[in-house]
Amino acid sequence: MFGIMYIMKNIDKLLPKEKRILVQLGENLKLARLRRKYSAEMVAERARISRTTLWNLEKGKSATTIATLLQVLSVYGMEKDILQLAEDDTLGRKLQDATLKVRKRVPKK
Repeated sequence: MFGIMYIMKNIDKLLPKEKRILVQLGENLKLARLRRKYSAEMVAERARISRTTLWNLEKGKSATTIATLLQVLSVYGMEKDILQLAEDDTLGRKLQDATLKVRKRVPKK
């Protein structure tokens, strides 16, 4: 019982901004399913997950895993889209560039 309560407390540690992002992701996944005219039952079966898990993913619930997301994306033929996450680390590059020492003039030969 303690383990379940611990997991439930950790699930709710998302910031409001992060929760909004998950909800938007869920909405995007639901729209992808509807555009393809796939039923939720069919997607859940092909992704090897329960209908409830798919529903949780589409609602932006934080208890779903990256593996579940990948399974659903595979059903939609979008599995490679997950590789675009953090591909272009703009902030990381800016932080890295800020620490580079810039010389005022070119050193003499």
